[in-house]
Amino acid sequence: MREIPEYALFEVREPQSHTIPFVYNSPHSGRIYPPEFIAQSRLQGMAIRRSEDHYVDELFGEANALGAPMLLANFPRAYLDVNREPYELDPRMFDGLLPSYANINSLRVAGGLGTIPRIVAENMEIYARRLPVQEGLDRIEAVYKPYHAALRRLIARTHVQFGFGVLIDCHSMPGNIRVAGASVRPDVIIGDRYGTSASAELSRTAVGIFEELGFTAIRNKPYAGGFITEHYGRPSRGLHALQIEVNRSIYVDEVTLEKRPDFRLVAAAITSFMRQMADYVAKFASDSALAAE
Repeated sequence: MREIPEYALFEVREPQSHTIPFVYNSPHSGRIYPPEFIAQSRLQGMAIRRSEDHYVDELFGEANALGAPMLLANFPRAYLDVNREPYELDPRMFDGLLPSYANINSLRVAGGLGTIPRIVAENMEIYARRLPVQEGLDRIEAVYKPYHAALRRLIARTHVQFGFGVLIDCHSMPGNIRVAGASVRPDVIIGDRYGTSASAELSRTAVGIFEELGFTAIRNKPYAGGFITEHYGRPSRGLHALQIEVNRSIYVDEVTLEKRPDFRLVAAAITSFMRQMADYVAKFASDSALAAE
């Protein structure tokens, strides 16, 4: 197996006491770039960082204080994307044959955004040359699978302890995102895979809380949730998964990646959202809408 970065690939931040049935996950905020990865890339500096969900781990950083664990990646999304199927791989990126079980035909692969991404934002090619197939497979074994094993453990523990659970998958989106057919620039998008990954009431409550906090919030357009939301959300079993996309332009300069003066205000508002969601779930925990549908 090829050498994998020595730093901690991801962290599980535990609360002093797990008191609310939530798990927070930040899979795209990693910003430690392995030197060997940089050496393989044709991109340098800010360019290679275009796919990061900048500082999302900090925006949702009060999860522990509120009584919930948080899983966060240290590796960058450009290196490996855990919000994909394990083997969504583009054969054009690799020297050698991919295994027969690889999903080479997904829309995400076609767009260059598979498990091993081919591009960062604005269709910028990452690699100067093709990767050995084994390198891609090694990343999946050493990074992707342990990450999801950690996430499964947190979700299972929450489900056992509380009888149900809510996964909040935390992301950011570019500031130029618009809703098709409208002039709206959303501040926040709540994704529930069109009602399949979470209770509709839970999704509506999330949107409503953000709106009361002064944000423009919508559901599922254009982001309905990725593999994590789809894979772990099982409302019929009392497991709910919501993806939250926060517009980067309201808290970070997308050119310099420096935090805007309002960063603390946005983070405080998101903490308020987290607290209100916990209060809502605690109040309606016995509802059939949350326990099972």
